[in-house]
Amino acid sequence: MGVAGSGKSAVGAALAARLGAVYLDGDDLHPPANIEKMSRGEPLTDEDRWPWLTLVGQRLANPQGTLIIGCSALKRRYRDHIRAQAGAPVIFVHLAGSRELIARRMGARSGHFMPTSLIDSQFSALEPPEADESAVTVDIDAPLDDIVGAIAARLEDAGPTASNG
Repeated sequence: MGVAGSGKSAVGAALAARLGAVYLDGDDLHPPANIEKMSRGEPLTDEDRWPWLTLVGQRLANPQGTLIIGCSALKRRYRDHIRAQAGAPVIFVHLAGSRELIARRMGARSGHFMPTSLIDSQFSALEPPEADESAVTVDIDAPLDDIVGAIAARLEDAGPTASNG
């Protein structure tokens, strides 16, 4: 989980490969209307997000092994909704980085529907996981292998009762 440009896709795919899991990009679960809206530089509303978050949770309900889904899950109520839809424990990995780092990353990527103009709305909506949530927080200002290694170690140490850190 994290704001646009935090590396959810790259980190999720690399972590899945390391753990022998399946990775699913949450962007692929957005309805076309959401993609079109974000492409125009318009932030999604909660009304736009609920069906998408429901689908993310439903995919986690029957994973057939370890499943990692890259999903912004910016607000606690979104994460709670995903957990409720999954009907099973879900550990969130918060990919945390500064606005400046995210802006550099988003400016350097091409072919993605999310414009840099939405950075402020992403950070405005972000509610980092709290200590009572099953989550780990990892600083993304590091090479990909280091980020993935840190996540794998934190998940191994934390197990199903992970905490924010």
